[in-house]
Amino acid sequence: MSKSIVVFGLGRFGKSLALTLSRGGADVMAVDRDPDIIDAISPEVAYAVVADLENADAIKGLGLEKMDIAVVAVGSDLAASIMAVMVSKEEGIPTVIAKAANERMGEILKRVGADKIIFPEIESGEREARTLLSDNVLEFFEIDRNICLIEFKPRQEWIGKSLRELRLRDREHINVVAVKSHHEMRAHIDPDKPLEKDTILLVVTEKSNLGRI
Repeated sequence: MSKSIVVFGLGRFGKSLALTLSRGGADVMAVDRDPDIIDAISPEVAYAVVADLENADAIKGLGLEKMDIAVVAVGSDLAASIMAVMVSKEEGIPTVIAKAANERMGEILKRVGADKIIFPEIESGEREARTLLSDNVLEFFEIDRNICLIEFKPRQEWIGKSLRELRLRDREHINVVAVKSHHEMRAHIDPDKPLEKDTILLVVTEKSNLGRI
C-alpha cells in the first residue's frame, strides 16, 4: 500500500522531494501559496493545492486526516512552518518532518510538534566539504550523529590486494558494505578478489575515523 504524504512548500527542496516521492509511488499532496508553482507541478503529483500556510483554517481544509507523513519544507518562513507543523499534528498525522534554516528554527519547530528536523543546506554543505577535503572521497552521507556512509576510492597501496588481506575492519575501523567495479555496484562481496584501479568502496564508519580514511 502506497504512503500518503503531504509536502508543504514547493521551493527547490520541497519540489524535488514531492516529485521524487511521487515517482517512487507515493500519493503526494503538494501545497504552496503560489498558483503558478501549483499549476506546474499538478500533472506530476496526486494532488496539488494552493493554500496560505499561515492560515490554520486553510490548512485544515486540505483534509489531512488520512495522511501518513507531512513534510514542512517552507524553510525560511517561520510563521508558516510553525502553523503547518501544529495543524498537521492536530489533524493526527503520525509523522511530521520539518525543514529548518538553522538550529534555532529547528528547536522551535521541535517544540511545536515536529517529529524530525532536517537541515538540507547545512547537510549538503557538509557533504560537499568532505568531498572537497579529500581526493578519494566521492560521496559522504551522515547516518547518525557519529556514523556516516562514505563512497571512496581505495588508497593506492590497497590496489591489487583483497579485502581479506587488507583487514579493513580491524586495521582501519571501516565496514565495507558494497563494492563498485566496472560501473556495477555489488552488495555481495568476494573477500578474496583483489581491488582494481576503478574499484570504489561503499563503507560505514564513525565520523571520528574520517581522518584515517
